[in-house]
Amino acid sequence: MATLKAFCRAESLLFKNLAVHRRASLNFASHQLSKTCGCYFSTSSLRGSQFYSNPTEAVKDIPNGATILVGGFGLCGIPENLINSLLKTGVKGLTAVSNNAGVDNFGLGLLLQTKQIKRMISSYVGENAEFERQYLSGELEVELTPQGTLAERIRAGGAGVPAFFTPTGYGTLIQEGGSPIKYNKDGSIAIASEEREVREFNGRHYIMEKAITGDFALIKAWKADKAGNIIFRKTARNFNQPMCKAAKTTIVEVCINVPKSYSFTGRKHFYACFCIYKKKENRNIVK
Repeated sequence: MATLKAFCRAESLLFKNLAVHRRASLNFASHQLSKTCGCYFSTSSLRGSQFYSNPTEAVKDIPNGATILVGGFGLCGIPENLINSLLKTGVKGLTAVSNNAGVDNFGLGLLLQTKQIKRMISSYVGENAEFERQYLSGELEVELTPQGTLAERIRAGGAGVPAFFTPTGYGTLIQEGGSPIKYNKDGSIAIASEEREVREFNGRHYIMEKAITGDFALIKAWKADKAGNIIFRKTARNFNQPMCKAAKTTIVEVCINVPKSYSFTGRKHFYACFCIYKKKENRNIVK
C-alpha cells in the first residue's frame, strides 16, 4: 500500500511539473501532452501511428546501406508487398536479417535478383538458386546463424541486451572463426567470421553472441487498430514479433484495420507501431 501511494504521488508530481514546464517554455497545445507522454514511467516518448495507402510511400525513407529486419518463416508471414515496394525505390547496399532468403521469384529473392542486398544474416537459405550463385561467386556476403541463436540475437536487441552466451555452435567454425562470409572471385575467402569469446558455466562451454538491431523492421501482421496496436495470425507471428522491438522504425503490413475503440484486451502482441500502410485489396501496412 505504501508503494502504491508513493507511485500515485510521483504520478501527480510528474504531470504537475510537465504542465508547468509546458506553460513556461514551450507553450504547446494541451492535446500534445498525451502524444509526448505515452506511458507514466516510460523511458521514451510514444509516437503516433501513421497510415499509408501506398506501400512505396511507407518504405521510401529507407536509405542505401540500411539494416532491415524482415519477418517471416519460409514464406509464412513475410511482408511481400513491402518487399516488392523496395524494388520500386531502388535502395541499394542493404543488410537483410531474415530467417530465410526467400525463393527465386518471391520474397527477398526478388531483391537478390536486382542485387539490392549486400549482406544476408540468415539461418536457412537452401531454396534460392540465385542466392547460392551470388554467394559462391563473391557477389553476396552471408552470415549463417543457427536458427535459435538468430531468434535470440534479435530478441536481445529488442530488450537492450548487447550480448549473451549460448552453447550452440561451440566447437564449430562459429566458435573458432574462419567461416566464409564472402568469397573472392577465385574462390578464396575475402571475409571470414570472427572467433567467438568462450566462457565456462557449470562445467559447460558457451560462446558469446552479439545482439542484432536494425534501422527498419518490415513486418507482416493480421490486425491493427488506429493506435498502431497489432495482432499476428497464429504461426505467422514467428520472427515478426521480436523484430518489431529490435528496430528503430517498424513498418507493418496488415490484413485488417479495425477502429481505435476495438478491444484487443489480452490479445495485443505488440503496442503502438509507428507506421501503418492500408492497401486497397484489404492488405494494410503499419509503420
